[in-house]
Amino acid sequence: MNAPVPLHALQQPAMPVPDTDPQETAEWREAFMALAATQGPSRARYLLDELARLAREQRVGWKPELATPYVNTVGVNEQPVFPGDLAMEERLASLMRWNALAMVVRANQAESGGSAELGGHIASYASAADLFETGFNHFFHAREGLGQGQHRGDLVFFQPHSAPGVYARAYLEGRLSEKDLGFYRQELSAATQGAQGLSSYPHPYLMPDFWQFPTGSMGIGPISSIYHARFMHYLTHRRLLDCAGRKVWGVFGDGEMDEPESMSALTLAAREGLDNLVWVVNCNLQRLDGPVRGNGRIIDELEKLFSGAGWNVIKLVWGSDWDGLFARDLTGALTQAFAHTVDGQMQTFAAKDGRFNRDNFFGQNEELARLAQGMTDEQIDRLKRGGHDLVKIHAAYAAAANHTGQPTVILAHTKKGYGMGSAGQGKMTTHSQKKFDENDLLEFRNRFNLPLSDEQARQLTFYKPAADSPEMQYLHARRAALGGYLPKRETSVNTVTVPTLTVYANFALAADGKEMSTTMAFVRMLGGLLKDQALGPRIVPIVADEARTFGMANLFKQVGIYSSVGQKYAPEDIGSVLSYREALDGQILEEGISEAGALASWTAAATSYSVHGLAMLPFYIYYSMFGFQRVGDQIWAAADQRARGFLLGATSGRTTLGGEGLQHQDGSSHLVAATIPNCKAYDPAFACELAVIIDQGMREMMVEQQDVFYYVTLMNENYAQPDLRPDAESGIVRGCYKFNSYSRKPDKGQNPKKLEKVTLLGSGAILTEVIKAAQQLAEQGMDVTVYSVTSWSELARDGAACQQRALAGESIPEAFIAQQLKDSEGPIIAATDYVRAVPESIRAFLPAGRSYLTLGTDGFGRSDTRAALRSFFGVDASSIVQAALHQLKAG
Repeated sequence: MNAPVPLHALQQPAMPVPDTDPQETAEWREAFMALAATQGPSRARYLLDELARLAREQRVGWKPELATPYVNTVGVNEQPVFPGDLAMEERLASLMRWNALAMVVRANQAESGGSAELGGHIASYASAADLFETGFNHFFHAREGLGQGQHRGDLVFFQPHSAPGVYARAYLEGRLSEKDLGFYRQELSAATQGAQGLSSYPHPYLMPDFWQFPTGSMGIGPISSIYHARFMHYLTHRRLLDCAGRKVWGVFGDGEMDEPESMSALTLAAREGLDNLVWVVNCNLQRLDGPVRGNGRIIDELEKLFSGAGWNVIKLVWGSDWDGLFARDLTGALTQAFAHTVDGQMQTFAAKDGRFNRDNFFGQNEELARLAQGMTDEQIDRLKRGGHDLVKIHAAYAAAANHTGQPTVILAHTKKGYGMGSAGQGKMTTHSQKKFDENDLLEFRNRFNLPLSDEQARQLTFYKPAADSPEMQYLHARRAALGGYLPKRETSVNTVTVPTLTVYANFALAADGKEMSTTMAFVRMLGGLLKDQALGPRIVPIVADEARTFGMANLFKQVGIYSSVGQKYAPEDIGSVLSYREALDGQILEEGISEAGALASWTAAATSYSVHGLAMLPFYIYYSMFGFQRVGDQIWAAADQRARGFLLGATSGRTTLGGEGLQHQDGSSHLVAATIPNCKAYDPAFACELAVIIDQGMREMMVEQQDVFYYVTLMNENYAQPDLRPDAESGIVRGCYKFNSYSRKPDKGQNPKKLEKVTLLGSGAILTEVIKAAQQLAEQGMDVTVYSVTSWSELARDGAACQQRALAGESIPEAFIAQQLKDSEGPIIAATDYVRAVPESIRAFLPAGRSYLTLGTDGFGRSDTRAALRSFFGVDASSIVQAALHQLKAG
């Protein structure tokens, strides 16, 4: 019996197979080269595919390596002629670098005996400057206008740590002043000095006319760019807007690719054939603390990953100075040396000078040493990586822009802190570098041949050529040829008419006690809204693989599920009324089991008004537990981007979804939603309340064009639905209204006596328990007033605003919640299906002298019936009665 193979042996990479017949190998090689030379690449590819097929049939156990040699994908003979003035563009890029550096270093100079320490990053932009500039000068197209035939602009996602460079360009373009640059990361101080403060990273909320996409939270920019590109196809296929000829460009960092969101939708981009999407990954090999892959090669790793996911991969590794070396390298010594040089060593080469690189890289063997003969140490030091060579970058960008059928990623090899010399190029500490001594500044000035005197360099003087200089004329001409300046955020959009509430929701306004869940009511309203001639086409229903759960299957046939290829199969349920229907012009975005993907889709639709000049209205419905708690960072980014739309947290609360247990029961989403300033969060109990809220939200977003979005929680519990109370609309929108009063009529012949009074507040799923409790307390001889709280967070915000105005010395009315409760008496008991912190948020704004007790669902969820869960958490009718009696007794 053979001994078992040790586990460690199985885990080792396969050793290269030795060449047992070099003569035969040479014959095969010569035959293939002759074939490629005489019959062309197409025939060569066919034979390789055929050989691979035969190898699979014979179970040879071979498959092609996904990683290619560490060289440029676009060969020298494939490069298009560079269309610009190379020397001019290099001078302009140097000016951008200087002004960006000066801005960051100035912001961190000692002030008033202390240190500002505002932060900022120089090294990231230093590595990406040429990548940005090539895009600005030749590829990034701005919006020309919204008219017929006018380009509506490319979408550009900028690497966030490189924001100083974008500001530096805007300064030369005349869009930012020198005074503005002086207030980098000083947004509050700037306003007092008549300047515009510049945000740390791309933040549309803070700079609403400048930045278009927030990318400061790593990973969210990449996934957002994919879904924006897909949404452009969606708009085109639905004939709402022709997005042909527009690109989505994303410049991201190699370290950022470690974020799960960066990688989570790569296959979707390939599956959808998003050839309007180009990523440029700035592979400077360093993240914050050190190498991205010290013991490996991140470019090779990313090439395998993207190729396997179905992307077109372009490696941009070496600059033009290397072309001669590769041409003279007849033995493949360079390619072999790169194959054995890990990124940690490559970083060291970046940090060291030409002499070190001669000795330690070219000195590895005789073949490499011969290649370096005749080169000075300075020439070796100036050998550029591909991401710093404008000609090579342009060739890669052009290849990406012209590629069809797939998304493209350009893996651009750069040096972090490029040009920073001993102050930071390639050093472990370079990411946080924001201070330079005088020698460092002079060295940087000399490295990029900047037209600055020693004194100007030491004083960090911003440099801007004269308006009539060749540099400025060239700068403006290039942007004029591409439609104008970027980044730029525009919000000009036509209003969309919203139908009258009774047209689509009369069944909810006059429910007459019919039993239904608020989820069912919402789906019915949505179906009615989709039929509206004006608003209907602008609605984007979004689900993350739960449409049937939420009773939305009837919409499959009504509006269809969007598919970029239509439907190529006959679905299993084709004969049913609710059969699954995909269509090229389908309206529903069914994102599969990906809350991150669904939220990215929602953001693309919710920001269409600014991105495309076309107002859309997305409704994303999902299990509420898998919203703010799971993709809260993406929701913050959407808020930053001033999104407009509805998030519907279904099966909400900790007790409404009985048997599902801990991870499916939501007790905190309203707490998180309350922290986002432009998110209006509501927890309606009844269909009529929901209808009023939906109507108000649509009018705010589509007619008034306010930069808000709504979070509305829905329940799957069926119960009798009341009619809308007279004059309740205002209270519903503001967060609270009087629902009803309960008291027992005295028996016949009995003298009425003064009753003890109690006030009960409830919301969402627990309002029905509050009403039951009120009825029980009334039976015990008490006078009870019940208020429906539709939004705890809106009540708290109103109270806080009143408080702030009072502190400022203004004479103002009481908080809205205090006004509402004026007609009630006795202790106040509040009960919700959320943690106590939610109803506690209004305590400070209640009428003075009233006791206040909150009941909630703190802790982890459990699996059981609704009744058992509500008893366990102490939010059922019995618990509310007990709490009221306790408060009455306590006085």
